[in-house]
Amino acid sequence: MSLRSIESYTELQKSLDNNNRNFVLLYKKGSENSDCSYNNIVQVIKSGVEVNVVSVDVSTIRDVHMEYNVTSVPTLLVFKGNKFERTIKGCNDDGYYKSLFESALFSAKQSNVGKQQKRVTVYSTPTCSWCTTLKNHLKNNGITYSEIDVSKDQKAAENMRRRSGQQGVPQTDIGGQMIVGFDKIKINALLNIQ
Repeated sequence: MSLRSIESYTELQKSLDNNNRNFVLLYKKGSENSDCSYNNIVQVIKSGVEVNVVSVDVSTIRDVHMEYNVTSVPTLLVFKGNKFERTIKGCNDDGYYKSLFESALFSAKQSNVGKQQKRVTVYSTPTCSWCTTLKNHLKNNGITYSEIDVSKDQKAAENMRRRSGQQGVPQTDIGGQMIVGFDKIKINALLNIQ
């Protein structure tokens, strides 16, 4: 599977899978940040993650970014079916994209069974045993989440610290509410885990 290029807004609309999440990378070939984002997404796709991701080079295709008011690239557009949801700006590491795409696949499976779940992001580090415990708890209860390794992403670490006032991990963002540590009771309550 490769990162397919889209040549127009019309072609983009036709490429969206109405039953799943779709991702559109707006980038400018030759720009360091854009090439970073493009290459990291290609790595994730090559690893076997089956998700609908297409690319648009804004230096040659001029109509797509204007439709979504995108003024800087790289920007990843996220769609639920053909409905635009949000943008993710800048270059992220391949681990971030992998979590995002796998989360989308898991969400698609969950939505087929009718479950509605809040957005969950786990801030962790590779050496944190409580982070592993938290992630296992979420997995065991069928909760999809994206993970951010704050040891590799300084910006995310600063954002986490600013939002919670704490720098320790794990921290979990559940629908916009920050939970510091593995507070099982609070996590279960927010995610309706019995």
